[in-house]
Amino acid sequence: MSSRGPIRLERMTWPEVEAALDDGTRTAIAAVGSIEQHGPHLPLNMDTLDGDALAARIADRLGDAVAAPTIRPGCSGHHMEFPGTITVPPETLMDTVRAYCRSLDDHGFEYVVLVPTHGGNFAPVNTVAPDVGRELDATVVALADLDEHMRLLNEGLREAGVDYEQDVIHAGAAETSVVLAIAEGLVREDELEVGHEGDVSAARLLGEGFRAITENGVLGDPRAATAEAGEAIVERVTEAYVERIEAERDAT
Repeated sequence: MSSRGPIRLERMTWPEVEAALDDGTRTAIAAVGSIEQHGPHLPLNMDTLDGDALAARIADRLGDAVAAPTIRPGCSGHHMEFPGTITVPPETLMDTVRAYCRSLDDHGFEYVVLVPTHGGNFAPVNTVAPDVGRELDATVVALADLDEHMRLLNEGLREAGVDYEQDVIHAGAAETSVVLAIAEGLVREDELEVGHEGDVSAARLLGEGFRAITENGVLGDPRAATAEAGEAIVERVTEAYVERIEAERDAT
């Protein structure tokens, strides 16, 4: 991390936020995570852990940004058959995103970047971002291309030498690798189990729920995960998103 001061907004005091704004910090990164099942081996806050790590790393790489607290819970109705999952309707999530953006705009941030890390949040973020962007002085940037996100995760696995790829990613090699890299002690390594492998019907998954696809809540094989792959994944996503953010800021 850089020595420019705190990056995570929730750990800053209000005078520190004021000073950061006065010193030219104009971008806030807000991940949009979840509290939902991730198999028998990963914690319910996996998407939130991922969001925290990504937002902080992106903010640090930009050098003039802060990481807002990850928004959660998210839209996780398709996981509700698994105990512990907490879900909100899309309208509630969109209202929360809108309130986040308004608050950051009021304080003087000129760019608010939304980074969903849970698949069920991508559509609501894409829906609300243009509307709230028209309401505010701040530019709202939604990095919410789910296909691109899955591609980046698979690229990170390959870069680390893990020969495993999935079109729909949940609690398998990619996400388990991420948690091994950022919070290794939270992975129940004695509970690693293969889940559903092969093609997945997104329509059935969302319509009937995850339990209709996978009994243990896992897609793929988490046993292929490594901490090195997790680091490669987080770095790959960070690089791609920083490039997108810088392009948006240059354009506006």
